Amino acid sequence: MDEKPRIIIIDDEEIVRDSCIHILAKGSYEIATAENGTEGLKLLDSFRPDLALVDLKMPGLSGYEVLDKIHEFDPTIVTVVITGFATIDAAVESMRKGTFDFLPKPFKPDELRLIVRRGLDRRKLIIETIALRREKEMLREHFAAIVSHEIKSPLGAVQTNLFVLADDLKDKLTPEQAAKLERLQTRITDLVKMINTWLRAISVDINSIRDHFAPVSISTVITKSVESVQNQAIRKDIDLNVNVQEPLQQVLGDEGTLVEAVVNIAGNAVKYTRVGGWVCIEATERGESILISVTDNGVGIADEDIPNLFEDFYIGKSTTDGERRSGVGLAITRRIIEAHNGKITVESKLGEGSTFVIHLPVIKNSDF
Repeated sequence: MDEKPRIIIIDDEEIVRDSCIHILAKGSYEIATAENGTEGLKLLDSFRPDLALVDLKMPGLSGYEVLDKIHEFDPTIVTVVITGFATIDAAVESMRKGTFDFLPKPFKPDELRLIVRRGLDRRKLIIETIALRREKEMLREHFAAIVSHEIKSPLGAVQTNLFVLADDLKDKLTPEQAAKLERLQTRITDLVKMINTWLRAISVDINSIRDHFAPVSISTVITKSVESVQNQAIRKDIDLNVNVQEPLQQVLGDEGTLVEAVVNIAGNAVKYTRVGGWVCIEATERGESILISVTDNGVGIADEDIPNLFEDFYIGKSTTDGERRSGVGLAITRRIIEAHNGKITVESKLGEGSTFVIHLPVIKNSDF
């Protein structure tokens, strides 16, 4: 049997508390009340509310302070402000603090019932989202275990035995047989590389990345990234332009994974740009952020692919000149950038090219 939704009413006016209880009496809720913010916060641990109705103007702790404490205690608790001093500024400030809705006094019974129902629906969606996220992480862990132990290990044994067999038979095989064995070795090696890529995609640990954070020069990151993709660009006769607008402030991060993130983007740009095209890598400082942009005049990305572009194993529906993708590079890049408290955006037009922009915060004194 499902538990009744729990609602806490924090208001210094007894008549308001009693009115809310009366209005919500037929809603099959468990209700607790408090006459001030301090008493209301004491109830959080024992009552565990799903939704909180909070007055802004109370003696002692203000409603704003109570909202902060509630969200600090449990960010999934849905909060609704009820106040007789309704102003636009008050509404904006309460919404900025994560409030679900704002109900000015006096309010009609149906208004309160509607907001409470919507708030509880919101709470249900939040909990379901968290559960789905946890389930996804569990599936990720299980998949990693299966790939590593059930596929990678026996495949590695096959690969080792193939190398031994090739060495034992190198003087006995015909050229045709040797060529077939070499192709088999190549395909097995490709499979092992693909599995390692999958494992890399699902094992990027944000916390472990942060353990190695130190001041990082973006100029160095760009230089090392360009070195990694330079040969690929030369082979395709692609003009690789680099523009770093010095001086740039440092960012707090891990140089190795930042290079990996930029290489993933720049490598894709070269990969999906036609022979004789161009790719431009730029780094600029804007406000309190460093922007690393990678622009190309390649095949571009279809509009329907863009929303899912950074998801694990997403390959996309649009054609890309026959180039194959593993669907993990951009997902790894997204997690690396998010670990650095940054974000990555993309703009593209099919057939004309793409621009990826990495946003990273510069170092502040509070970072140390």
